[in-house]
Amino acid sequence: MSNAEQSFSFRSIALPALLPTLLFSIGEGAIIPIIPVVANNLGATLAVSGLIASMIMLGELFGDIPSGWIVSHIGERTAMIYAALVAVVGLIMAIVAPNPLVLGAGILLIGLATAVFALARHAFMTSFVPREYRARALSTLGGTFRLGYFIGPFITVGVINLTGNTQAAFWVQIIGCVSAAVLLMVLRDPTAALAANRAPSGLREGEELVAEEAHGLFHTIWLNRAVLARLGTGAALIGAMRASRQVILPLWAVSIGIPEAQTALIIGVAGAVDFALFYASGQIMDRFGRLWSAVPSMIGLGVGHLILAFTHDVQGSIVWFIATAMFLSVANGIGSGILMTLGADLADPRNPASFLGAWRFTGDAGSAAAPIALSAMTAVVSIAFASGVIGIVGLLGAALLLRYVPRYSPGRPK
Repeated sequence: MSNAEQSFSFRSIALPALLPTLLFSIGEGAIIPIIPVVANNLGATLAVSGLIASMIMLGELFGDIPSGWIVSHIGERTAMIYAALVAVVGLIMAIVAPNPLVLGAGILLIGLATAVFALARHAFMTSFVPREYRARALSTLGGTFRLGYFIGPFITVGVINLTGNTQAAFWVQIIGCVSAAVLLMVLRDPTAALAANRAPSGLREGEELVAEEAHGLFHTIWLNRAVLARLGTGAALIGAMRASRQVILPLWAVSIGIPEAQTALIIGVAGAVDFALFYASGQIMDRFGRLWSAVPSMIGLGVGHLILAFTHDVQGSIVWFIATAMFLSVANGIGSGILMTLGADLADPRNPASFLGAWRFTGDAGSAAAPIALSAMTAVVSIAFASGVIGIVGLLGAALLLRYVPRYSPGRPK
């Protein structure tokens, strides 16, 4: 173990690395439950409301393409500051939006900023956390995002009750983004603070790694087409089920007439369940293997969507909705970190960056496609039909993972 590894402390990254992430994610968690509600209030149909909610995932997908280049050229801290400010522009557009079109453009901009912000933070962890601690650091980073998604909706409840205005919740993320940017500007640059203790292991800087992720992205996808067509499809379906859950819960609440503040409260409690399980997921993967996290998670997400499909018009639909939201959160929680873990397992340790970029893009493609498909099916048939189809897709995804995870990531990790 190197001297850097022996002297490393998680407290050294908590303030400069994790607190800005928490502030940013609290803001995002505050707005996600109310995007379909705001769209509906502006005159959008249920299907169009779902499409607008999906813009945040679509923005993240588009943002994956230039984000590596951006971070590698201007640095991690500067990229995060600019990303936070770009998100503020999108949020102001959402606040003043006179129609669903402007709202959708603002949400798309927030998604683009989120991709850059998240990748910059990931690059920092890759650069300056010793390899021995990296998995725990990345898991903690993922848990920080989930903690923000848990806290944010509860703040939204208070803001809506205080102001009586659903769009006022966008101010929560504005405050979060501005606070994160100010914190990054006033604190010492974490890359400079930790450079002196960096492990002399020959690892390239995070900026270089993320640049490689973006460089030749589609060429890398082609070179790895065999594994991406098999297990990568499973990863895309994991992303699809997670994104569908994120969109369908607030959309379902609009459909069955749950008030805005109660919707945020329900989703906040569900977020608490999700957050509470992120560490357990890592334990399951480390002790029993990746399959025991991936497959139960997908089965649970598929079954949860099917339950929604058959309870839209029944007596007690609100009770069914609350119970299913909690069930979906349990299913999502036990799959925490599975995409990052499988990607790390599959990547060439001598040159992981380009494959990881292709792997993340594949998962994000599923995340972007599912809400759009959900909105299209809602427009053509109904939201219950859409939920049922997504549920079946989840079960098919579980079968795909059951077949290919043992082939590409076999056995229990040593």
